[in-house]
Order: sequence, then C-alpha cells, then structure tokens
Amino acid sequence: MLMAHPTVLRTLLDRYETLRDHVEAQEPGRVDPRLGQQLQDTVYTLCVSTGTREIGPALAAARAHVDRNAFTERRALPDESAA
Repeated sequence: MLMAHPTVLRTLLDRYETLRDHVEAQEPGRVDPRLGQQLQDTVYTLCVSTGTREIGPALAAARAHVDRNAFTERRALPDESAA
C-alpha cells in the first residue's frame, strides 16, 4: 500500500491535533462550523493517506510511519563520534 510522505503525515497530525484542541475548547453545540469542517476534512485526509476508515487507526498508522522514518533518518546520519 502506498503511504503519504512522512512530512505530509506529520503536517496532517499537527493540524488534526490543533483543530481538535480548538473544537474541544468550544462550548458543546457552539462549535464554529468552519473549524468543524476543517477538522472533518483533516480526518478524511488522514484516513485516505493511511488507508484506514476511522481516525484512531489513521492516527496510529500515521504516527508509526512518521516514527519509522525518523528512526531511519537518524540511522542514515554519519556518526559524528567517528570524526
């Protein structure tokens, strides 16, 4: 399965968390419809980008992919202690 680039996923994760926090901070029933729509759009994009259908598995898949890539990048860096 194709997976979005880790940078794209990191951006989506950050956007999701920011929007979710803003929506949760508003009074129930008084959520700004623009924020609600942006959050729904971000959830949809995360699901499509990770090949999932629900936000929980989408978040887990995105975080795992970002973490794997970060680990691979750290291993690919030259060993500074050898210099």
